[in-house]
Amino acid sequence: MSGEVAGADAALLRGLVPEVLGILGRRGADFAAAEDAVQDALVEALRAWPADPPRDPKGWLVTVAWRRFLDATRSETARRGREERAEAEPAPGPAPDRDDALELYFLCAHPSLSPSSAVALTLRAVGGLTTRQIAAAYLVPEATMAQRISRAKRTVAGERFDRPGDVATVLRVLYLVFNEGYSGDVDLAAEAIRLTRRLAASVDHPEVAGLLALMLLHHARRAARTGPAGELVPLAEQVRGRWDTALITEGVAVLQAALARDRLGEFQAQAAVAALHADAPAAGESDWPQIVEWYDELVRLTGSPVARLNRAVAVGEADGPRAGLAALADLDPALPRWTAVSAHLHERAGERATAARLYAEAAARASSTAERDHLTRCAARLHSGSAG
Repeated sequence: MSGEVAGADAALLRGLVPEVLGILGRRGADFAAAEDAVQDALVEALRAWPADPPRDPKGWLVTVAWRRFLDATRSETARRGREERAEAEPAPGPAPDRDDALELYFLCAHPSLSPSSAVALTLRAVGGLTTRQIAAAYLVPEATMAQRISRAKRTVAGERFDRPGDVATVLRVLYLVFNEGYSGDVDLAAEAIRLTRRLAASVDHPEVAGLLALMLLHHARRAARTGPAGELVPLAEQVRGRWDTALITEGVAVLQAALARDRLGEFQAQAAVAALHADAPAAGESDWPQIVEWYDELVRLTGSPVARLNRAVAVGEADGPRAGLAALADLDPALPRWTAVSAHLHERAGERATAARLYAEAAARASSTAERDHLTRCAARLHSGSAG
């Protein structure tokens, strides 16, 4: 959280945030006020702990945060009832043990919030990140992120901590965090894995395990996804010796335990595809027929056009490029990556001129510089081969 505090202390602080928020909520603080008070307590911890570390870190944070809440309550409202509640400070003593993380996940993934607001609020309230860190991760000004978080807190201000929530919504928010990857001084992919691990410890749900497995299996390939100059390296060209075998082993074990419960969901199906890729010693040895079967399950579960697009790629590998192009023909060409997939399948079919044209079109529509450069190189490679 800060260069002033050792990594272990920073990790401890972030891990305590949901518990401290939950305690303040049960004492009567609304979510927005409790979250502000906890953030103030974290700032004070960053200042005080290096010189004088507390014997009971959670108790220390609860005490300081509650005092901040009382101060804010006294200064911002004159309503008698709230003043009386604020004055009724519980007696000092060890903070009770209770895992409030699950309730906070549900609160921060409230359906009335936009996806971007839910992500920001989750990173702050559950992840314990500062507004500055979240802003840096999303490459926006700190003031912009502060406004986003403030609006999100106002939206959920009247919600109670103990209301049931939707696990599927929480998982979508965590997956959004994971897909942001890395920016600034916050590794959002690693943060998403940390938060999903905590969620898995709080709720017994096979799709939570499925998402954790998916994250682990994708994260295992991270070091191989880019070349020395930061260029994008497709899966088929990655050096598999750079994959993290420990993460793969853990991800496969988590997935197998989830699948054994026979309650298949979309994240388990996606993780199964990732596990098959991870299991192949080389790209050419992937079990493409089984990958197609898993995409069939994913399409059945979600009806997602993206799943159908990925299925077309797998069909092209399992049954040949013509079969892949036939599967692709059923999809809307406006779908993101449709043109890039079409280019790849036409190239495999030996239609180099068509593939080069499509790669160039896909590059013009690319959503990132790395993807654009990769597709441009593909087009140039085919043009060069044709010229030769």
